[in-house]
Amino acid sequence: MKKERDLQYELATRKYRKTNWLFYFIYYFACRFIITRPFHPEIKVKDKLTDCKGPAFIVWNHLSRRDHAMLVVAAWPRRINFLAEQASFFRSHLATVFKLNNVIPKKVLSNDLAGLRAVRDVIKQNGVVAFAPEGFASVFGDNQPVVPGTGRFLQVFGIPVYSVSLQGGYLSTSKVTTEDRPGKFCAQQRLLFTPEDLRKMTPQQIEDALNNEFRHDDFKWNKEHHYRYQSKEGICTNLSDLCYRCPRCGTEFQMKAEKDCIECTHCGNKATMDEYYEFHKATEDCVIPESPTEWTHLERQAIIDEIRKDPDYSFSVKVKLGYIPNDHLLTDERTSEICGEGIYTVDHKGVHYRGTRHGKEWSFDLDYNQIFTYPSSVTLEIFSTYVDDEYYDFYPEYRCTAKITILTEEMHRYHINKWKNFPWFDYMYEGKECGIDLKEK
Repeated sequence: MKKERDLQYELATRKYRKTNWLFYFIYYFACRFIITRPFHPEIKVKDKLTDCKGPAFIVWNHLSRRDHAMLVVAAWPRRINFLAEQASFFRSHLATVFKLNNVIPKKVLSNDLAGLRAVRDVIKQNGVVAFAPEGFASVFGDNQPVVPGTGRFLQVFGIPVYSVSLQGGYLSTSKVTTEDRPGKFCAQQRLLFTPEDLRKMTPQQIEDALNNEFRHDDFKWNKEHHYRYQSKEGICTNLSDLCYRCPRCGTEFQMKAEKDCIECTHCGNKATMDEYYEFHKATEDCVIPESPTEWTHLERQAIIDEIRKDPDYSFSVKVKLGYIPNDHLLTDERTSEICGEGIYTVDHKGVHYRGTRHGKEWSFDLDYNQIFTYPSSVTLEIFSTYVDDEYYDFYPEYRCTAKITILTEEMHRYHINKWKNFPWFDYMYEGKECGIDLKEK
């Protein structure tokens, strides 16, 4: 009788080392001459990793699915061990490549001792470990604040930290589609922290420096540089995943985005978007923000105001529940398999699920000490989180992942505020409470 596989055990007992030279050369060749080629890469290396003879970290602002290729080319000939979301290791098209390339699994936005031990093992071999301090790829085209604790993590290891700042990645592989859009992808590599810097700085100073290093908005960047991005399906396709609230009438989930046009079906507010990601209003009385990122900022401000005005605020949506099986890999590029359905709710007490799992009633409640945002999936069709250390996907009956994400983040900031927003967004909170510490004063 064939023994049933235990994929979790196989991953948990895997040993990590620097990748074999032959395989890594093949990987580098693919990154330089195949993966990055359609995006006309421009990579500038101020400080070479070859100048560092021992172990090092590479940190970068995670914009897209193709970031890894830019980092591999910038760091060559040093071999990189990437950190990646643990759930991705159970996807058939990634599992073998991840294993051969010694990619390190990490449960995103959670304390993961196994991942830390794997990092330690590679560092002991004078390896180079690359991770995104934000924890996941950009959702809206700009950067997110780094995960709390990153500064202390870097101090504990006390090795050189190189940064790779990316631009154009989100426009090349947007979060609203799986389509690659040839255009321009830029990267700059430099030494960000020496061991001496890390010893002198506080953890908060390190995290502030990282946030400033990666301050970026891809849409704003391209407004200045005006690079053309090609799309076969249409540059606006699924843009309503981000831009779900009409900026003229305030109606939600009535935006229709197809080909090169986005329109509110409630009031007729309408714009087209060109291949440079610039909006063009249909008529003078249309109200259209300067960019999709600015559009999401307005949506965030609306949520910030609404949850403070309404102590009984609640948002619920019917979802299907997805899980990761332990005896076989996920095929067809899926991130999970459906195992139940129910209602997902975000309110002032936390996030909640009431429904089924594997044919039985199941529910959970997470407060805002336990959750502050969601690991970023491939597109905005779904959102994900860990419950009792297990990964789950939630497939909403309509595309509301952007609102769920912003709402959860802002509920956390209103009630806890451990994961603070950037100082340059303080205007959104002017005159408003943020966090328990402010409420107790």
